Amino acid sequence: MFKEGDYVLIRYGEKKYLKRLTKEGSLNVRKDVLKFSQIIGKPPGVKVGKFEVYEPSLEEIIMLGFERVTQIIYPKDAFFIAFKLGIDKSSVVLEFGTGSGALCAVLSRLAKEVYTYEAVEKFYKVARKNLERFGLAENVRFHNMDFRDAPVEEGFFDCAFVDVKDPVPYLEKVHRVLKTGAQVGFLLPTANQVSELLKALDGLFGSAEVLEILVRYYKTIPERFRPEDTMVGHTAYLLFTRKLES
Repeated sequence: MFKEGDYVLIRYGEKKYLKRLTKEGSLNVRKDVLKFSQIIGKPPGVKVGKFEVYEPSLEEIIMLGFERVTQIIYPKDAFFIAFKLGIDKSSVVLEFGTGSGALCAVLSRLAKEVYTYEAVEKFYKVARKNLERFGLAENVRFHNMDFRDAPVEEGFFDCAFVDVKDPVPYLEKVHRVLKTGAQVGFLLPTANQVSELLKALDGLFGSAEVLEILVRYYKTIPERFRPEDTMVGHTAYLLFTRKLES
């Protein structure tokens, strides 16, 4: 049952809203009003007038509730990244840079522990605030520092994900702190960055793969079912590879 203080997803037609329930709160859309007192004590999936109220998914929390001070890793990429890295409840995961914390939120839901590093203090504070606000920070170790300066023991991490402008200078350290055969992923906005990274992997990492993920949404109106008018054509390239020992 919904209780005061819960975050809920409210749908009104095609519009979505993420709101925190208070007894005095309400949502006004056009001429319709939803009083939050009408929701408290009711189960997810309730309809009140023209409003539908649900428990929000992690994707909806990230897209509607996270403050953004950087370009986020979209859920279409983030959930695939977690799947590709093979993360489960036994995994200790390395991530740097944290940015606004979108990927970190996904990793925290799946892993045993996440160690995340962000050199920019403003980004670090926003990411930490985002995760703490939605109860996603319990198993996350936040660090406001460049990963190059982080004291980490050899072979400590089960997998890693890297989202920095130039990952090449970090490769030897990433190799050192990963377990043998562990997966590491990189997010790279441009093709020339992919080429440079592929060259630098030689001798340290193998089994490289490069891909991008495109998602096209459709209008859900039966009488005019068709693709949405716009879609995101490109966010970034994803490169995955594995630690090698010679």
